[in-house]
Amino acid sequence: MIQVYRTLRVAPSDEGVLGVVIDAPPMNLIGPELVRDLVGLFDALESGQETRVVVLESADPDYFVPHVDLTKVAEYTAEAAKAGGPDDASLGMLWHKLSELPVVTIAKIRGRAREAGSELALACDMRFAARENAILGQIEVGVGTTPGAGGVQHLARLLGRGRAMEAILGADDFDAEVAERYGWINRAVPDADLDALTERFASRVASFDRQALTAAKQILNQRGHLASGADLESTAARFYQVVAGPQAAAHIKTFMQKGGQQKGKFELTLAEHHPQL
Repeated sequence: MIQVYRTLRVAPSDEGVLGVVIDAPPMNLIGPELVRDLVGLFDALESGQETRVVVLESADPDYFVPHVDLTKVAEYTAEAAKAGGPDDASLGMLWHKLSELPVVTIAKIRGRAREAGSELALACDMRFAARENAILGQIEVGVGTTPGAGGVQHLARLLGRGRAMEAILGADDFDAEVAERYGWINRAVPDADLDALTERFASRVASFDRQALTAAKQILNQRGHLASGADLESTAARFYQVVAGPQAAAHIKTFMQKGGQQKGKFELTLAEHHPQL
């Protein structure tokens, strides 16, 4: 499965581990090109047989995936629709496809994973993060919208109702240690150990029988209460309804004026600025 992508660097190994590095300068925003590449990658993983484990990471140490490109919502939604048709035209349904792929998926997180970037990581089967620099957050309420791509469902299941309320309604950043304690991620380890830990675990899992891995994942998805497609479609519809409203538009305008979607201090410390938005 060798394909050329514009925003992904893909490196298969002989052991059945596929490394996928998100490289979409300047800061890995979710836009049409990245979504187009992810649709192609997921399609290839769904039909391929060589890969047992996928490790997803970022080329940018400051940003895993910070959020969507708010200037290109219609464009990336159109690309997401290609994964399942116009009735499934949302990031939530695309991330749901990731959760159901017949391979094991691991998010290796350095930098900011916020909003749909957090939801991308949550859609993976496991998450390992660098203790010194990984930041996770569902920031949507702080800019006048709601999580629309599975964050509500995943966090309610993993964190419990109270902590999910804290994460979503507070729209704040969570460092890796707190995220690990809450259950948002599997492990927080020193940055210097993150690559070795992930490689060792991925290689171990990839050494097992693919059919057994796929069957076990399917059972865990069922017993672990993975959100249904209908639930995610409903959440996405609510997100699009809110983000299209005048209040969200005003928040987003202020966000962009203050430095949103530009590499720099504002985006790095975004949660601190929510009361001003």
